[in-house]
Amino acid sequence: MRPGRLGAWTRGPGRLSGEAGAGAGRAVAGGRRGRDGGGPAALPAWVTKRPPPLLGDVRVGGSGGRGGQSPPPRAAASAAPFAEGGRMYGAAGPPARSASAPVVRSSRRPPASGVSFMNNQKQQKPTLSGQRFKTRKRDEKERFDPTQFQDCIIQGLTETGTDLEAVAKFLDASGAKLDYRRYAETLFDILVAGGMLAPGGTLADDMMRTDVCVFAAQEDLETMQAFAQVFNKLIRRYKYLEKGFEDEVKKLLLFLKGFSESERNKLAMLTGVLLANGTLNASILNSLYNENLVKEGVSAAFAVKLFKSWINEKDINAVAASLRKVSMDNRLMELFPANKQSVEHFTKYFTEAGLKELSEYVRNQQTIGARKELQKELQEQMSRGDPFKDIILYVKEEMKKNNIPEPVVIGIVWSSVMSTVEWNKKEELVAEQAIKHLKQYSPLLAAFTTQGQSELTLLLKIQEYCYDNIHFMKAFQKIVVLFYKAEVLSEEPILKWYKDAHVAKGKSVFLEQMKKFVEWLKNAEEESESEAEEGD
Repeated sequence: MRPGRLGAWTRGPGRLSGEAGAGAGRAVAGGRRGRDGGGPAALPAWVTKRPPPLLGDVRVGGSGGRGGQSPPPRAAASAAPFAEGGRMYGAAGPPARSASAPVVRSSRRPPASGVSFMNNQKQQKPTLSGQRFKTRKRDEKERFDPTQFQDCIIQGLTETGTDLEAVAKFLDASGAKLDYRRYAETLFDILVAGGMLAPGGTLADDMMRTDVCVFAAQEDLETMQAFAQVFNKLIRRYKYLEKGFEDEVKKLLLFLKGFSESERNKLAMLTGVLLANGTLNASILNSLYNENLVKEGVSAAFAVKLFKSWINEKDINAVAASLRKVSMDNRLMELFPANKQSVEHFTKYFTEAGLKELSEYVRNQQTIGARKELQKELQEQMSRGDPFKDIILYVKEEMKKNNIPEPVVIGIVWSSVMSTVEWNKKEELVAEQAIKHLKQYSPLLAAFTTQGQSELTLLLKIQEYCYDNIHFMKAFQKIVVLFYKAEVLSEEPILKWYKDAHVAKGKSVFLEQMKKFVEWLKNAEEESESEAEEGD
């Protein structure tokens, strides 16, 4: 038995009525009859199932029961659910509530339609075009005023006096108050010259000056060393001053003509000490190559004082290493005008000034450069296949021009000869290839082995080459015998090499190879001596 359509929704608490109630009554009655007559005892699901509450609304029955009949009042009352607060209960009513249990009521309400949540945002006020905004104080740039900075520094130096320890402490403390980064040039001008320098190296007449500076100090190395400590402490304390100090020294070197001779000497000694302790980089010496300074001899005179103080602090090897780092080891002769840029003039000038070590260093550097050029030209001539006569003539001219000794030249010739061919990788074939190649160049090598030392140098070069190139290890003895037959080498240098003049590289292998040949040389020498005695 199915009921009719459920009725409409009504708000608030209420009871089921209408046809739905009648249908429920009939269902209850039918259930009783079912129990009496053997039918089902439970109510149908559509009666017992409770519809979900909807915010206080209660679904109630409507018209449409089958046949329009209503159940008896008692049956309807027993079957009608009880509604309270939007909830559906059975005929027994709502369950008993504990006195301590709180009453929970839903306060949720759906939001009203059409409500905007954007009203809380503030709308920006319109601004007039061309309106000027006030600059923040932190963004305002302070006016560049080196004069005021100079006055502060000079006043502090005047109070400290000539005590350089007090000067160093004053400069250290003032860095927290004064803008050293912005006025670095002014600061170093004051410490060196006593005030701000105008272009050209002169001091302005209307500016304050101080006597606590390098130019006003005594002209001796000890005083300059003390001033160097002041600069060293200042730059170590404020590392950002390092670049500014290098720029300052470069500028001062360009202003040398504007300083007196005494001031130049003091600056040269100070620069040498600072180069020695690493406060300055040797690249600052590029300023000495200024054309006007070189032409008038200022650069060379300044370099004498500078290198004296530098070598006094460090040795010539340390000086050479510093120059080599900045690629200035081959440019020292540029301290002189072009017509005087020769090794002889440089050596004479600096030797007379008491810098013999520097003179020898430059001479060696010049020789090294000439050797590289000689080897390069030799290789080009050999690759072109120039006649040996022309090659020998060119080499001898270079020897005389650059004062290169013959033992050095034979080493260059040997290296050039061995670099003109691509050697076989197989050990059993490379010896034959080497003999054939060296036999061709024997006349060229013989032209530069006119001295016993040259022959011994060639033997050592052969030994080192065969040791460094493992495929030539077994070819050493064959090469020596070839040169002996071609009169490139003689008996005495070979015997001397075998006895005590050899080097450690492959010594045991090469001495074993040469053992029989050396014995033959000794026997031949004895026979020649005996024949000479018989002839007498």
